[in-house]
Amino acid sequence: MARNRKGRDISGWLVVDKPAGLTSNAVVNKVKWAFNAKKAGHAGTLDPEATGVLAIALGEATKTVPFVTDALKAYAFTVRLGQATNTDDAEGEVIAESDARPTDEEIAAALPPFVGEVMQVPPKFSAVKIDGQRAYKMARDGEDVELAARPLWVESLQMTGRPDADHVDLELVCGKGGYVRSIARDLGEALGCHGHVRQLRRVWSGPFEAAEGVTMDRIEELARTEDIDALLIPVDVALDCMPEVRATDEGVARLRNGNPGLVIASDVEYGEECWASHDGKPVAVGIFRAGQLHPNRVFNL
Repeated sequence: MARNRKGRDISGWLVVDKPAGLTSNAVVNKVKWAFNAKKAGHAGTLDPEATGVLAIALGEATKTVPFVTDALKAYAFTVRLGQATNTDDAEGEVIAESDARPTDEEIAAALPPFVGEVMQVPPKFSAVKIDGQRAYKMARDGEDVELAARPLWVESLQMTGRPDADHVDLELVCGKGGYVRSIARDLGEALGCHGHVRQLRRVWSGPFEAAEGVTMDRIEELARTEDIDALLIPVDVALDCMPEVRATDEGVARLRNGNPGLVIASDVEYGEECWASHDGKPVAVGIFRAGQLHPNRVFNL
């Protein structure tokens, strides 16, 4: 017999301003404990030393994680020029050095090839799987790790500052699956001077921004109290990427059972993905066809 999950049936999104030094999973576990929630997950891993937006879904919000994961994300980061590391960030060992230092003009001229549909090779120290094994585990064991390039959409890559000759500040907006460490590594190679990420912050992710992020100290302060629920953002915020339709009284009953239901729609095309609401709450996500929503995700709210 399957065991019942311990915890509360609580649903919503929490935007955490992740501090450096914690893994994404450690933050999720702490949030799950603080809310005494049955279920929790996150929408996009941040490296342990990275900071910024870590969007955590509780309960029924976990059904909307793919929509946030697939959305554009923005990163502010600093590249250390003149050094390559085995991890492509400041946590690794220096494996190559150069005295060359590009000018601001040379850096700006090197950025356009990184924008648009690009092919990116993930860092060897990453969670990408090779024959069922994580690349970072193989790399730590001294194995030769060869990772295939994968497509990445880069919306923009801009230089935002030049603190000194050894460093350049950049802002990246990209799609799902992007590695900022790879951008830093490849930019350093393109400039002929090597490079790795010195600092990294996720500024926003889909509908969530760092400015609205909650600190871990605040989560600790409110943990297991009634006041902590006020930190949650409604589930449907993650659905802003698609049109909303209204389920009829008859339609909502059918949708909640996983069947096509009647909806009231405007400006929605046949075959378009959208979400249905009823009494201000999300009911289902699905495909609109001839006045009905054909659900592929149903919410129990």
